[in-house]
Amino acid sequence: MLRFLFRRSLGALVILVLISAFTFFLFFAAPRDPALTACGSHCNAQSLALIHHNLGLDRPVPVQYWEFMKGIFVGRQFSLGPCPAPCFGYSFSDGVPVWNTLVDRFPVTLSLALGGAAVFLTVGLGTGMIAAWQQGKLVDKVFSSLSLVLGSMQIYFVGPIVLALLVYNTDLFDQPAYVPFTQNPLHWFTGLIIPWCVLSIIFTAQYTRMARSALVEQLAEDHVRTARAKGMSRATVFFRYAWRGSLIPIVTIFGIDLGSLFGGAMITEKTFALPGLGRLAVDSVAQVDLPTVMGVMLFSAFFIVVFNIVVDAAYAVIDPRVRLS
Repeated sequence: MLRFLFRRSLGALVILVLISAFTFFLFFAAPRDPALTACGSHCNAQSLALIHHNLGLDRPVPVQYWEFMKGIFVGRQFSLGPCPAPCFGYSFSDGVPVWNTLVDRFPVTLSLALGGAAVFLTVGLGTGMIAAWQQGKLVDKVFSSLSLVLGSMQIYFVGPIVLALLVYNTDLFDQPAYVPFTQNPLHWFTGLIIPWCVLSIIFTAQYTRMARSALVEQLAEDHVRTARAKGMSRATVFFRYAWRGSLIPIVTIFGIDLGSLFGGAMITEKTFALPGLGRLAVDSVAQVDLPTVMGVMLFSAFFIVVFNIVVDAAYAVIDPRVRLS
């Protein structure tokens, strides 16, 4: 198992280096000079040259990339001050170290991702299992139809409607807002319950269909039919044999989804004005704040890669044959 995880971790490290190189050269070797953004509207040749020197943009691009990667591990020195590791540089818009901003925004995204995942896993897998258990019956048809309808919804459409119905017109819930869990657990929960539910709508529909189809497929397998022929109860066959066999595709998608959510649920955070990584990414793109965009991208890529390793480890637990691959 350790060798299996070591191989996956080494491959993940290579992927992260390739992603960092691609994004860096895409942003900093592009035809548009990134120093123009930091220079502002009243820019002259002297100011531009000074910014080039302070940001290290007057060096060859490979040297810039080496300095960028070195800063992540050992830190760098800028004209604005020292940038301790992990250093992604200073933001063009506010002059704050990018890493400090990422750390400040991450708890919001973490709370949104974990709460939303708990909702869509519980509801999505639950309804998918019920639909598979009642295959071909009215309950199965209702859940399957609802999953198709909900799966076609969009957060930026559902979010304002839910706010109008539950917050602005009826005052059943407070305006969504992030309060740190350590400060007030109740306000943390009530401030995020609407974003959790809205975020979960599309995911719940996907997991309902996925769980149902995986279970129906497993129930038709030879080993499941053999278990039935041996006189095992329907519940034993369903939960002991079919459910475990259906976990692999579910774990795969869940690892990718959770890694993406940890990198920032952009539309949800923007819709509910939550100051997380997703909203930071949108604002940084609008302001052409390249260091912050780079930081968010690499931060997101890190979580996606890490959760893929976790998924691989889960494969090895569910099916030991995976360890030999």
